[in-house]
Amino acid sequence: MTRSRRRPARLVALTATATALALTAAACGSGGSDGGSTGAAAPSAAGAAPAALDLKAAGCPSTIVLQTDWNPESEHGGQYQLLGPNPKIDAGKKSVTGELTAHGGVDTGVKLEIRAGGPAIGFQTVTSQLYKDSGITLGYLGTDEQIALSKTQPTVAVLAGLEKSPQVIQWSPDKHPDWKTIADIGRTDTKVLYFQGASYMDYFTGSGILKKGQVDGSYDGTPTNFVASGGADAVQGFATSEPYTWSHEVRSWDKPLKYQLIADAGFNFYQQAIGVRKDKLDALKPCLSKLVPIMQQGIVDFMAAPAATNKLILDLVDKYNNGWVYSQGVADYAVQTMKSLGIVGNGADSTLGDFEDARLQKLIEILDPIYQSQGKPILSGLKPANLVDNSFLDTKIGLGT
Repeated sequence: MTRSRRRPARLVALTATATALALTAAACGSGGSDGGSTGAAAPSAAGAAPAALDLKAAGCPSTIVLQTDWNPESEHGGQYQLLGPNPKIDAGKKSVTGELTAHGGVDTGVKLEIRAGGPAIGFQTVTSQLYKDSGITLGYLGTDEQIALSKTQPTVAVLAGLEKSPQVIQWSPDKHPDWKTIADIGRTDTKVLYFQGASYMDYFTGSGILKKGQVDGSYDGTPTNFVASGGADAVQGFATSEPYTWSHEVRSWDKPLKYQLIADAGFNFYQQAIGVRKDKLDALKPCLSKLVPIMQQGIVDFMAAPAATNKLILDLVDKYNNGWVYSQGVADYAVQTMKSLGIVGNGADSTLGDFEDARLQKLIEILDPIYQSQGKPILSGLKPANLVDNSFLDTKIGLGT
């Protein structure tokens, strides 16, 4: 599931020296360890919100709570973009709350609370949090997790925050100069390090792209074993992180990496989609009809001018102080990579955030037999329409439109 790829896999900036200090205190900002406030991502506009942006009138909760799947990072920038001036940081709860502001800094009449995931929620799935805490309005979802839990904890995604997953398999081009794809790795006996339980790996081994005997589920999220192999192994990672951090911030490696997105190798799932519990969808429809376009525009605005929101993200990482290492360099690199690889982008047409039925259907067909073999049957007759709802999107909002 998504959780198995997101947890310590992102603790990648640990150097040989820093490993000894892992999960100890990071430098704390002037706001103190028990909270504080930071600069706004956008200025607030005076006066009442236009009807299309008035979330209070639309019946939205007075505080919309968004549960993310990891620590603050640039992949989440489109959501942090919506926090108004001087959001309040709760370092203990690893959350930040501010006025929910639309494009141009318009106050929508409600607040937005964004909660960190990963270590902040004990590495539990976002779906489990949605079902555990009824106060959570929205959560980050992955298609694999949605399919796996479609029978027991169904969710509906309403906005594709990322068009492509940044998940990759990466390797040393010095050691393996001829490799261009994950399939090239499968033509060898090279060890591939990954987190045990990742559904994309079941797909790769089941389809013959990789051999079952060459994959190793002992990856712990640090570069230690990869470095110890001298770069002979391949290893999972994120296009938005490790290719920068391992070549710039991990002194024990400090060399380039090449990679292929798993999306381009046949497992093209939606990661970091934003959705709701299925049993709450009907009640939230009036709110979502106005909120989702605001969230679409937030992503567009962040990608156009990420500096202020990235500053907020870095401040949150500092204040949360939980061992997550995130630098200005990797924040900038992440935005650049999301643009260049289409990780954030429009769907098949000019709309940002929509879901494609054919893509979802293929994933259902891939994952159904995998989960059946694991004794985790999915909803009988599951269809794309059970997983997503495109009806709240403004089709005119997209990158480049």
